[in-house]
Amino acid sequence: MDRTLVIVKPDGVERGLAGEILSRLERKNLRLVAAELRTITREVAEVHYAEHQERPFFGDLVDFITRSPSLVMVVEGPKDTFAVVRLMMGTTNPAEAAPGTIRGEFGIETTENLVHGSDSHESAAREIALFFPGLAAS
Repeated sequence: MDRTLVIVKPDGVERGLAGEILSRLERKNLRLVAAELRTITREVAEVHYAEHQERPFFGDLVDFITRSPSLVMVVEGPKDTFAVVRLMMGTTNPAEAAPGTIRGEFGIETTENLVHGSDSHESAAREIALFFPGLAAS
């Protein structure tokens, strides 16, 4: 089985959409392996968003993801689970996200776009190890 990381970001949790997003993943036949409602620390957020460290919006990303609890999950499916999740999420800009996608249905603005999903097998492995280190070792 192939695993990926999904985060229902603070705006999704604040708006009461965590259950809807998890339900959509499960209806797609992705299996929940691990989940935790947690406020992501600044240290973890800075590692998670390290690729954006030199960009002017880095501080805003970290402030946003750490402002209140997120639902951090690992889901698995038979193949390329990260790609399935990314398609379900829709494009980063909700105004351009296809109808029926999470961001197309519920998104309001680019900076608060409800959900994160790993963008490759490599990032999924790195992110799972960051958020669920015990799971990564198994």
